[in-house]
Amino acid sequence: MADFSVLIQMLVLLLITGAFAGVLAGALGVGGGIVLVPAFLYVFGVLGFTGPQVMQLSLATSLATIMVTSVRSVMNHNKKGAVEWDILRTWAPGIIFGAALGVWVASSLRADVLQIIFGALVMIVATYVVFSKTSWRIADMMPTGLTRLMASPIVGFLSVLLGIGGGSFGVPIMTLHGVPIHRAVATAAGFGLLIAMPAVVGFLFLPVDPTSRPPFTVGSINLAAFGIIIAMTLLTAPLGVRLAHGLDPDRLKRAFGVFLVLVGLNMLRKVAGL
Repeated sequence: MADFSVLIQMLVLLLITGAFAGVLAGALGVGGGIVLVPAFLYVFGVLGFTGPQVMQLSLATSLATIMVTSVRSVMNHNKKGAVEWDILRTWAPGIIFGAALGVWVASSLRADVLQIIFGALVMIVATYVVFSKTSWRIADMMPTGLTRLMASPIVGFLSVLLGIGGGSFGVPIMTLHGVPIHRAVATAAGFGLLIAMPAVVGFLFLPVDPTSRPPFTVGSINLAAFGIIIAMTLLTAPLGVRLAHGLDPDRLKRAFGVFLVLVGLNMLRKVAGL
């Protein structure tokens, strides 16, 4: 049994992390994974759990929370008729395959390599968030045939390596191909579920060294972090929604982009030992 003081520290840090992630999710419409992974890495590190698999632990726990939040989001969006089920149906096989491949690759990489990949991908996402415009278009229809066959596994694969749902890659792909933003956000929540389900199953069978895993860890998923984050995001997301309605959306989006740049740079800084 873990020391009681460690459990208390873990509880407090995760409560703060969950509250922050919930506000961001409500204000910016993001699932929180891109915030949760570095947060988990920090929390586990502060508590002394810094083994070679700490990044896998952070990715897996983040994806477990996304599986729950995605279900809730899809159900809510579907009540409003906003989910493009045809896109989900045709993209599902490739996304699931890519996610499974992502788990296999992530399980074989060292924590520092995964941190480099995470930092680099976050910088790419941040650049798009800061500079993208709603008027940008590549085509008027979603990719089909060979293009879809190649693109859908990439979405699943990269999302697992970031520990995120489908929003960061799915929303840009859909809006660039003529899908209205509110329908793209709704459908991307379904992407998140397709990504998280196979990933969570895979990570449940990836054990972490008992000497370097936090209490209440099953496979590579920390159940304590999972439960606390889910509870806190449900409580604080409405606060983020109210915040979003009180601020200019373009400024909010760019502020989030700058925040992501800082997240990516900080991850790369850690790997470099600076």
